[in-house]
Amino acid sequence: MSHVAPQKVVLHGHELSYADNGEGPVVLFIHGILGSQQQWSHLVDRMDDDHRVVLPDLFGHGESAKPVGDYSLSAHAATMRDLLDHLGVERVTLVGHSLGGGIAMQFFYLFPERVERLVLVSSGGLGREVNVVLRAATLPGAAQVLSVAASAPVLSQVEALGNLATRAGWRPGADISAIWKGFSSLGDRESRRSFLATTRAVIDIGGQSISAHDHLEDSLPIPTLIVWGSKDHMIPASHARSVEQSLPECQVEIFDGAGHFPHLDDPDRFARLLRDFIASGGTTDGSTRAD
Repeated sequence: MSHVAPQKVVLHGHELSYADNGEGPVVLFIHGILGSQQQWSHLVDRMDDDHRVVLPDLFGHGESAKPVGDYSLSAHAATMRDLLDHLGVERVTLVGHSLGGGIAMQFFYLFPERVERLVLVSSGGLGREVNVVLRAATLPGAAQVLSVAASAPVLSQVEALGNLATRAGWRPGADISAIWKGFSSLGDRESRRSFLATTRAVIDIGGQSISAHDHLEDSLPIPTLIVWGSKDHMIPASHARSVEQSLPECQVEIFDGAGHFPHLDDPDRFARLLRDFIASGGTTDGSTRAD
């Protein structure tokens, strides 16, 4: 996405970074915890010939500000609404990954008139289970542990080990690369504070504390696509199956062998799937496919 220069706008008194490229129906991509707009950047060239692609960094992430404040799903959703207002965009297809899926659902719950269709990728908010590492971030003392684990000396040693392994022939998968990039962004206090605030807004020691299931049947009467990796170790793919029971008309696509980032594991398939979903008006046959 080197040809798309990120821009900044002041919302709620703080700078929000975003990329905006292309013309046509608008697709708003919302990343997850420790993510950024860069996790979607590979899709720009696959989408922006006939779609307008908007990629924000959530507050507390990427190049956006990391203020002390509200990191709830509702707060993030309101920020996305204000960004769309700034851009003069009325309606969008929402694509949310992980935490971004929870934000996308909350956005639709709060502002249903602004959403044409919904795409949830390895989404949060659809079940209790979540990786133990994220649950650990809710424990007392997590800030102190994180300040050591994400310190420059520790990060340098881990990176050096990774470089040695790479030279020996090891090739990290999409999950490891994305998670490492996110974790290595926690070197400063503001980023760590924002990460903990974001995590604790949706997760407790027992797992995910926010559930959309109580609202699914009444609150998602729009075309909905669910995408998941069969080997997701952050949020299990069984959550996609549970959505089918509440939303039998939704389209579920399981990427066989993919992890928590199916859009990175197989970006060509993901882009084709997304384009077809938008072009069809989001109509589905309610089937589930795994390749």
